[in-house]
Amino acid sequence: MDKKAAEKKERLLQALDQGMVMVHLDARRPGVLVPVALRTEAHLRLNLSYRFDPPDLSVGDWGVRSTLSFSGSRFTVAVPWSALFAITSHTTKEFWMYPDDMPEELIQMTVSPPDGRASPEARDGPGGPGGPGGPGGMTAGAPKAGDATTDRAGAASGLVPG
Repeated sequence: MDKKAAEKKERLLQALDQGMVMVHLDARRPGVLVPVALRTEAHLRLNLSYRFDPPDLSVGDWGVRSTLSFSGSRFTVAVPWSALFAITSHTTKEFWMYPDDMPEELIQMTVSPPDGRASPEARDGPGGPGGPGGPGGMTAGAPKAGDATTDRAGAASGLVPG
């Protein structure tokens, strides 16, 4: 396991100990296993929690595996560390970004918006003024409304294409 993968693993485990976490990934990367309808997503967001049913969340040297519910159907997802480019803690609102693993089209959206004006992210960095900090690019911030859907019954304990 390389240093960056080890950092992602450590941050994810720490965030999961606090509660629900959203992972941001490129579903097109090799080794990613998600439902067929989501496999072409450059920015797929999945909610993870130790409290989801079934309780089979596994975080290891390879990456993350868990059975999640998509539109009421269960699917075992697999996400290698190389496909994960951000982690958001729903509990603490902390956000860790790994720009080197972001899909190029997402970086381009941040750098040059369609109207030609600099976006707040391009001026101030991800997360607003002050930009990213620390080795993993940690920034404070919360996911936008509608980014994730969750259901206590587990009906939507994963998903949300970008």
